[in-house]
Amino acid sequence: MCGIIGIVGKSEVASALYDGLTVLQHRGQDAAGIATVDGSKLRLHKARGLVRDVFQRDDMLKLRGRVGIGHCRYPTAGSDDVGEAQPFYVNSPYGIALAHNGNLVNADAISSELFEGDRRHINTNSDSEVLLNVLAHELQIQERMSLTPDHLFKAVAGVHSRARGGYAVAALVLGYGILAFRDPHGIRPLVLGERDTPDGKEYAVASESVALDILGFRRLRDVEPGEAVLLGFDGSLHHRRCAEGYAHTPCIFEYVYLARPDSMIEDVSVYKARLRMGERLAAKIRRLRPDHGIDAVIPIPDTARTAASSLANDLGVPMREGFVKNRYIGRTFIMPGQSERVKSVRRKLNAIDLEFRRKTVLLVDDSIVRGTTSKQIIQMAREAGATKVYFASAAPPVRYPNVYGIDMPAPAELVAHNRSEEEVAELLGADWLVYQDLDDLVASVSEGNEDLKTFDTSCFSGEYVTGVQADYLRELEFARSDEAKTMRRAS
Repeated sequence: MCGIIGIVGKSEVASALYDGLTVLQHRGQDAAGIATVDGSKLRLHKARGLVRDVFQRDDMLKLRGRVGIGHCRYPTAGSDDVGEAQPFYVNSPYGIALAHNGNLVNADAISSELFEGDRRHINTNSDSEVLLNVLAHELQIQERMSLTPDHLFKAVAGVHSRARGGYAVAALVLGYGILAFRDPHGIRPLVLGERDTPDGKEYAVASESVALDILGFRRLRDVEPGEAVLLGFDGSLHHRRCAEGYAHTPCIFEYVYLARPDSMIEDVSVYKARLRMGERLAAKIRRLRPDHGIDAVIPIPDTARTAASSLANDLGVPMREGFVKNRYIGRTFIMPGQSERVKSVRRKLNAIDLEFRRKTVLLVDDSIVRGTTSKQIIQMAREAGATKVYFASAAPPVRYPNVYGIDMPAPAELVAHNRSEEEVAELLGADWLVYQDLDDLVASVSEGNEDLKTFDTSCFSGEYVTGVQADYLRELEFARSDEAKTMRRAS
């Protein structure tokens, strides 16, 4: 997952792009970048680090222009090298800068096609650079000095015909505007907004509506699956569906963990969806353990707090803040290495002994992925004096790799892979473990939008809507192995 934003404005946009990226920072903490158009020149600055650290005053002054895109990176494909920070840029045709959220499952095959057939060189291991060059090629074959919106949409249709996976894109095409589009299944989110100024309308696209909110844009709607939107330099807005016949399957993990609770995705409030997750999980607890004996419900900060509040309310049990979070530590789930995740948990959380002493507590988290954090938190609760420690996950067991832009590709790293719930509970050290049922998770999200029936649930179900070959999954697992890491260091 990454954060992307694009704005076509009537005044300088660099500061607005910066502000938008700060509220999308939860989607990626590895690197950040902004590209703007200043007359006929593209201005670009990107580097490793958080948004606040990447952009200093002098950097912002150089990012002149009324049109621009921004990106905050979370590494899933490629490496954590600064050369893979986004936006990427190619100068032919026209000059294109691209910011991408997601992951292509056929990037290697496309990369070979680009070299052998299209005579394009890919300089990094990033699938985003592959996607950029596919778009550049599809624009190149239009063979026109001047393109109409029809030509741009035809190029996006060409991208859809070649790329498989989950992707949301904001591409800055010099001379034309921002071309934004989603994959045909709509796996990764992208929202469109507008705001009025004395000089006319301004348009923006972003990964989450919260970025539009903070900038004063009205959320118009989500970009449709397979749709392309052209925000023209002249202030015009064009859109077209460029791929048909695909099931609409947005990523359900956005609602579980990735998105901010104050965002709207597919016309569904993430906050309300999480409240419903807690309610349905409470119903399951009452069904399985009517005499549960829970003294306090304690959320794991921060994403689990919403579900924990409704769960506690439905159980008639007080919710207590048992952990204090150090807000200067990054999100553990998206840290690059397992050893770094292990070290960071106790730096990030500290237990309030009073809320645990001589109590049966139910710890609530949004999900359990590797189990690293969960195991240490359960141990912290015991050290704080808890009599019994129960653990609830607002999501089902994560048993399978996610290949559409979330860093959980190796099955061996997933604590629930090939394990029963009882085995996971024993491994984590919990007295009892309860997971959300997948049907209840789907119902919690779809209740907010009656037209939304299906989702990408691959990390829970192992069903991949784009189709994924076993060889691809084996390659991903090898890429995360110690042997592969040693080879990369040696090179």
